Amino acid sequence: MKKKNLIFAIYKHLFDAFGPQHWWPGDTTEEIIIGAVLTQNTSWENVRKALDNLKNAGALNLETISKLSTPVLASLIRPSGYYNIKEKRLRAVADFFLSRCGGDFSRLKSLPLEKLRSEILEVYGVGPETADSILLYALDRPVFVVDAYTMRMGRRHGLFDDRADYESVRSLFESSLDRSLTLFNEYHALLVRLGKEFCRKRPGCRNCPLHSSRFYSKAICR
Repeated sequence: MKKKNLIFAIYKHLFDAFGPQHWWPGDTTEEIIIGAVLTQNTSWENVRKALDNLKNAGALNLETISKLSTPVLASLIRPSGYYNIKEKRLRAVADFFLSRCGGDFSRLKSLPLEKLRSEILEVYGVGPETADSILLYALDRPVFVVDAYTMRMGRRHGLFDDRADYESVRSLFESSLDRSLTLFNEYHALLVRLGKEFCRKRPGCRNCPLHSSRFYSKAICR
């Protein structure tokens, strides 16, 4: 099976098995942006606690975050881990969007995707996964988010090898699928579900929804 067909087949099998994931959780654009920064190197359960702290403090918005003192902001996001580092990153992201669009995200719609992506990547502490999560889930731009779950599944199913990097994997998925905001959103969420429940470091292949599929035979779980 060609990689393009295989990539879409994997999506279909996961969607049939798991259904829609309703991801990314968040009531506002700002909450999703904040969550994308806080979720670096931690679980969503810990991020949720930090978001609740910010919400209870009336600080679940970029303008308030930019004005909080360093000790207060660090304390509020402490549950997300690496809070002293994330405090600086979160403040940098808040300052970027406030200066770039004054918090009016509709002003960014006219910017070409790659230009906006390059600008976000220049913000302190923002790597490709965080930038693309912000673009896809907060700003409704059709970019494919690659994470550790994507890399693990892709290597095991022969989509790419250990030498593949973030950008090459992103390009592979984007060139193999229709450039659809809904599709990219759902696919990434499905891969997260797969990675958490089955395609773990120690894989649980027996009950994996991809195990019984006709393209599974060449998968190498390791």
